[in-house]
Amino acid sequence: MNPAAAGPLPGISGLSSAEAALRLERAGPNRLPEVRAVPGWRRLLAELSHFFAIMLWVAAVLAFVAGMPQLGVAIVVVIVVNGVFAYIQQERAQHAAAKLRELLPAMVSVRRDNRIVTVHATELVPGDAVVLVAGDRVPADLRLALAAGCTVDESMLTGESEAVTKAAGDTVFGGTFLVIGTAEGVVASTGGQTRLAEIASLTGKVEAPPSPLALELQRIVRIVAGVALGIGALFFILSLLVGISWRDAFLFAIGVAVALVPEGLLPTVTLSLAIGAQRMAARNALVPNLQAVETLGSTTFICTDKTGTLTQNRMNAVEVWTPSGLLGITGTGYGPEAQVSGEGGADAGAAAFQAGQRLSAAARAASVGRAVPRDGQWIAEGDPMEAAIDALATRLAGPGGRAENPTPSHRFAFDPRRLRESAIVGPTLFVKGAPESVIPLCEDGADRALQMVDQMASRGLRVLAVAQRSLPGLPGARVKPEDVETGLTLLGLIGLHDPPRAEVRLSLQAAREAGIKVGMVTGDHAFTAAAIARETGLIGSPELVLEGHTLPEDDEVLAALLDRDGVVVSRVTPEQKLRVARLLQHRGHVLAMTGDGVNDGPALQQADIGVAMGRSGTDVAREAADLVLLDDDFATIIAAVEQGRATYANIRRFLTYHLTDNVAELTPFVFWALSGGRFPLALSVLQILALDIGTDLLPALALGSEAPSKGALKRPPERRHLMDRALMFRVFGLLGPVEALMEMIAYTAVLFGAGWSPGAELPPSDVLMAASGAAFTTVVLGQLANAFACRSATAPPWRLGWLTNRLLLWAVLAELGLLAVFLFLGPLAALLGHAPPTPGGLAVALAAIPAVLLADSLYKAARHRGLARAA
Repeated sequence: MNPAAAGPLPGISGLSSAEAALRLERAGPNRLPEVRAVPGWRRLLAELSHFFAIMLWVAAVLAFVAGMPQLGVAIVVVIVVNGVFAYIQQERAQHAAAKLRELLPAMVSVRRDNRIVTVHATELVPGDAVVLVAGDRVPADLRLALAAGCTVDESMLTGESEAVTKAAGDTVFGGTFLVIGTAEGVVASTGGQTRLAEIASLTGKVEAPPSPLALELQRIVRIVAGVALGIGALFFILSLLVGISWRDAFLFAIGVAVALVPEGLLPTVTLSLAIGAQRMAARNALVPNLQAVETLGSTTFICTDKTGTLTQNRMNAVEVWTPSGLLGITGTGYGPEAQVSGEGGADAGAAAFQAGQRLSAAARAASVGRAVPRDGQWIAEGDPMEAAIDALATRLAGPGGRAENPTPSHRFAFDPRRLRESAIVGPTLFVKGAPESVIPLCEDGADRALQMVDQMASRGLRVLAVAQRSLPGLPGARVKPEDVETGLTLLGLIGLHDPPRAEVRLSLQAAREAGIKVGMVTGDHAFTAAAIARETGLIGSPELVLEGHTLPEDDEVLAALLDRDGVVVSRVTPEQKLRVARLLQHRGHVLAMTGDGVNDGPALQQADIGVAMGRSGTDVAREAADLVLLDDDFATIIAAVEQGRATYANIRRFLTYHLTDNVAELTPFVFWALSGGRFPLALSVLQILALDIGTDLLPALALGSEAPSKGALKRPPERRHLMDRALMFRVFGLLGPVEALMEMIAYTAVLFGAGWSPGAELPPSDVLMAASGAAFTTVVLGQLANAFACRSATAPPWRLGWLTNRLLLWAVLAELGLLAVFLFLGPLAALLGHAPPTPGGLAVALAAIPAVLLADSLYKAARHRGLARAA
């Protein structure tokens, strides 16, 4: 429903209590439709039933079927612990539409039965006459019947940072609030029919796309599941061919398949993301959604807001021009301290200073907003621009500058048609407004002033013109502004600036070096947006500034316009911002979208990474986001991207580490199968489980804590698969075979040392257990070396520094401690089916450390030479 088109305004006498009760029964309470939150048990169930978890559940069931309950229990523990941990981390997930209800006031003043009463906001009905004063939250969509000097902050819905002037007949929307003035309005829409409800509905309908990490993990799980089932089926057939009964062959095949499942991969991924989230939090970036940590590293396009993200959201008057000269003002915030400099020598400077005093005092007289001290700092009370004018007047007035002006006898509020506002104080009219509105009303100095307007505007300043006139007599109560706003004397111009954050330019440069395009999407005016984009270095060349109401209807045309670095899109509605997000995603971008208002909720939900402001943002924006900037700073996004890329690299590191282990774990089964069962198995399924979630887990987690490399932001985002050809060659063509070769050498060295030869009867069980212990030790020590090798895909460990990842050192020490426990704790060693290795077997196992490191170094050196030749 469009309230503005709801027909003629009824009277403002209000409804009777009886009529209000009837309408409440028909229309229902003034409450936003409740969004059904996903129950906690369903969210926990989702963490226990995704694709990877299902594969582990199947593996656990097969382990029980195969008569290996210890393995089955261990896998179940892994699933449950990981699921609970992920559930706890995700508990602050988005419930954006539900938070919208908090934006409506609890109690409101209405006219009923010909008197003003206070009722609960939920009891409002269409036709109610609502009474508003400055600071009140608008309780429903209203058509104003009366408005005196009203401005309304609609930024929560529109993104426009400036308060909007409202007059009788205008519409104000629920959730906005009255900045200045008083008003009475008739309720046109309540509850689910309001504009706020439309945005709530839009946010609720948007389903966030799966993250790149989720898609990659699904791909890896499919590959691993296919390989495990395929090899399990192959070993089932081979077992039958060597004469093993079908039952034993089936159980053996299940054991092989379960052994190939990397049980430790899922908790390692989750904990690595949690480490990344903790590091981001330390850099003022809060990540409610763990998978967003990695998605940030894949970001290819950032759509940023302007106010508060690129700028400090602190309007400042930095220049004053009068016919006597130009003054420059340097000050921060709204405090009285500032330095003033003039042009043209001492005499000219003094004249300009005095003229600036008169101008700033006049501008303050025509303003309502003030700069006030609170809790040891100066803040804006009312419109930030008017607070900056008040601060300017104080800075130029010197001692006593805080003295308030007499109360105006008349005040003519800012009007979007007049583009100015004025006040009558005593016998003088003071006017301030847009230069194109005020200067033509002045009697002289227009040409010079207009030239100065262009110069100030070219420096990215918002320019206000200030004028005054003396009135021959006090006007009557019904005087109109056009009756007195003529024959003005121009006092001068004020240049206002919302300063960019100091680090924004460097952050934008870092984003571009990282291969990330950046665009501005804002509800602000095109001129203001473009000026800030130029000042920060965001805008591209040639410049492209789009406005919401002129966006092409054709999606392909608009997508082509948007898909460029430095584009500026201004005056956007929530629907248009959502459209921008979808079109960039359709172009293949991983999109990060910033926002702070209710209007940003749908786009934040749609984006791959929704980024909300922690200080200035609304609960709605924060709950819809994947990343919350605790300092509202664009530079924090880039820092988070760097950590996201580090997390992506870390996942590749421990994926390489895990899969290398799987090669060594599978090799004994291959030897057994190729020998027709005559070569004894070097490792049991329980030993493999001990490797996967015992000795391997801590080093893998330590690899997940590697700090970002120096070049993390010097290259484009990773667009390759986590499990690509380079990773698979390194695992299956290099590190895995070397580790497996040393494992089998250690195993056969113990067997041969006991006098066993291939084809002969199996040696005694104590020899087999010592040989198996040697193979187990070799894999653990090989993985120890592999952990250091996996720290980098290009540099050997000694170039990185052996002590630069202290967590890895502690993990390796713990790994050695667990190895000793597994070998020398009698009952546990007996359960695993091995014993401490012989001296010969231990010597071969120790040799696995230099063997793995040497192979890794030769590979990296050859790769470096190949890349150098290609360059």
